Amino acid sequence: MRCVPRAAEVIVGGQGAAYADSNSGILGRVWIVALWIAITTLIVLFLFTGSVLLPVKALILNVLSLAATLGALVWVFQGGHLTWLVGDYTNTNTVDISSIALIAVVAFALSMDYELFMLSRIKEEHDAGRSTADAVAFGLQRTGRIVTAAALLIAIVFASFLSSGVTNIKQLGFGVTVAIVLDATVVRAILVPAFMRIAGKANWWAPPPLRRLHDRIGLRDG
Repeated sequence: MRCVPRAAEVIVGGQGAAYADSNSGILGRVWIVALWIAITTLIVLFLFTGSVLLPVKALILNVLSLAATLGALVWVFQGGHLTWLVGDYTNTNTVDISSIALIAVVAFALSMDYELFMLSRIKEEHDAGRSTADAVAFGLQRTGRIVTAAALLIAIVFASFLSSGVTNIKQLGFGVTVAIVLDATVVRAILVPAFMRIAGKANWWAPPPLRRLHDRIGLRDG
């Protein structure tokens, strides 16, 4: 009779094991969070605009902005660049996953807030009878200074985190600051107006069933 040894169960403790468990927990649930944010964002923006294209556009541009932000974060804190700007810190040649998750959530929320604010003015002008090109121009003109001022104030607040002696706090401050600056300049001032001008009437298109749904339960200023 052949004896088969039982598999041994090994329990590992300490900071290294706790860190590994934390990373595993975040990575194992990140797709659920991303899917939930994407679906709710698409639904809310559709209910507000009545468009199929604008919610998709907003989601894609925000993801691109986040990708650029995380790239800058890795270049600085993993590559060890710009120490004269962010201050001295312990370089472990890695970026904490919890910091990345927090930066992504905060930056996405702020970016979508600016997106909704600007879209509300553009839609208001379009509903008043202006062409898409004129609506985009007037909407950008009327929200540009407000968005820039709000982004500047929030960027100053998060940039102050760079004075912290904790690396994770530095990463949070740098990441959110870069995301806000990119969103208020490149995305809101250039990419969004350019995309909407090129798309023209397609910005406001939706299939008849969704159009009827929006007419019944859509979100309106009034």
